[in-house]
Amino acid sequence: MNMLIKNGTLVTAAGTMAADLFVEDGRISAAGPLSEYAQADRVIDAAGMFVLPGGVDPHVHMHLPSSAGYSSDDFLTGSRAALLGGTTTLIDFVTPEKGEPMPRALEKRMREAERSLTDYSFHVTPVEWRESIPGEIRECIRMGVTSFKVYMAYKNTVGLGDEDLLRVMKAVGKAGGTVTVHCEEGDEIEKLRERFFLDGHTLPLYHLLSRPSRLEASAVKKAIAMAAEAGCPLYLVHVSAAESLEHIREARSRGEIVYAETCPQYLLLDNSKYTGPFEQTSPYVISPPLRTEADSDALWHALADGTLNTVGTDHCPFTAEQKRAGLDDFRKIPGGAGGVEHRLGLLYTYGILTGRLNFNQLVNIFSTEPAKIFGIHPRKGDISAGSDADIVIWNPEPAGVISAGSHHMNCDINIYEGMAVRGAPEYVIKGGEVVVEKGEMTGEERRGKYLHRAVS
Repeated sequence: MNMLIKNGTLVTAAGTMAADLFVEDGRISAAGPLSEYAQADRVIDAAGMFVLPGGVDPHVHMHLPSSAGYSSDDFLTGSRAALLGGTTTLIDFVTPEKGEPMPRALEKRMREAERSLTDYSFHVTPVEWRESIPGEIRECIRMGVTSFKVYMAYKNTVGLGDEDLLRVMKAVGKAGGTVTVHCEEGDEIEKLRERFFLDGHTLPLYHLLSRPSRLEASAVKKAIAMAAEAGCPLYLVHVSAAESLEHIREARSRGEIVYAETCPQYLLLDNSKYTGPFEQTSPYVISPPLRTEADSDALWHALADGTLNTVGTDHCPFTAEQKRAGLDDFRKIPGGAGGVEHRLGLLYTYGILTGRLNFNQLVNIFSTEPAKIFGIHPRKGDISAGSDADIVIWNPEPAGVISAGSHHMNCDINIYEGMAVRGAPEYVIKGGEVVVEKGEMTGEERRGKYLHRAVS
């Protein structure tokens, strides 16, 4: 189907202009004054609205196994919520079992993701070092995954010690890939967790107190040094602490390839959320934990000055009942919260409307920069001729309040409960098809595609 989008204001990372778009065969074919295309199969009048590239969320966890059961959104429900919020591409994770070859785990995860309504890709996690790991990394790259997630925490399950982490970085760097890192000093955190519990401290507050910001910042510093030694591009996930930002800036000043991400929860929520009874505070058990208002302010400034490149969501919701697995032991509360549906609305309301960001910066961190970093630009993250027709037509007028009672994520709690938002997707177009119109899914739900990425 051909489609003409007329009278809108096109917003990209590079600029803003009044222009029309013509879409045919699932791609954008032209932009500009396009009255000659008036005979399109469908014409959408976007007067008074903003036309943006569909969002690319570089950090989600659908159908993630935990001791409390799988995270409550699978690829179908989570991708549906993503589309309703203006995100058209997701990058999830592959976590092998110990001893399981990574390419085999990737194949299994690809089958699980076939129900996704968005296009999708993955980061693959080496959970241990074996002599076969360099070959497995090369095979994953051949299969279309060029980024590899490692954890400096959780060493009793998926995390790596420093020696193995450096080995992985060297192998990924040699193969032409990128390492993404969860930066927290796992050994020190485990000591604090154990000490608090043995002293009888079981509330979610002790999740916060056992993961101080200094243990994130020191891990960030260490990861940067190791990546430089390994000659490997580095992407730091969910940066939450102001102190971490200084290490990122220093690395960039030395010419090192270091990218960094934060999440809406670290921009908009603070550690006061951990004060109160279990049912009130357990939804905010995420890692890293929420920080101070001063940290949040520093993160906003870092987005504006380019220190932070992207905003992902770390979408990983658990129900209230699943959170109760840690009622008597904060260490057993499944860590994670939902957010994939709200990223654009929160950034627009609390970034654009407050003057912290301009609209071009929003588009860059929401779509263009993650697409560039992970090798899917200009197919994704742009609205130029030849790009996939993944488009959000943003209406700035609607006003609403976020609530678990009205969101589309498969979860009965919402960490943004009660927050006001302004604006909403009037239309979301995925692969040239209108999939969301005025807040509702339209017609048949079409499956997304696996995005095969290549090293440059």
